[in-house]
Amino acid sequence: QVQLVESGGGLVQAGGSLRLSCAASGSILRFNHMGWYRQAPGKQRELVASITTGGSTNYSDSVKDRFTISRDNAKYTVYLQMNSLESEDTAVYYCNRRTALWRWGQGTQVTVSS
Repeated sequence: QVQLVESGGGLVQAGGSLRLSCAASGSILRFNHMGWYRQAPGKQRELVASITTGGSTNYSDSVKDRFTISRDNAKYTVYLQMNSLESEDTAVYYCNRRTALWRWGQGTQVTVSS
């Protein structure tokens, strides 16, 4: 079973930046299209950014031009650079593959104060 470990969250003021990391056990990550998801209190989990095995990226309208997803296959890690953070970005952030989801990790909390 693949284990996903997210890190890098925290408390930041509006307009600030954070960089999230997602480490996967083993080398399987390099063979999968990956995504960053988030779940805000009282809301459903949503996909905010995705990256293919070849490095093509896609973003939800809510984070486009502010967030950047990247991957380092040699380190079995996916990143999410978040800039110009807004209070609406407050959520628990998770990574997972795009289809046939693995078991969710614990996520990392991002809190943006206005």
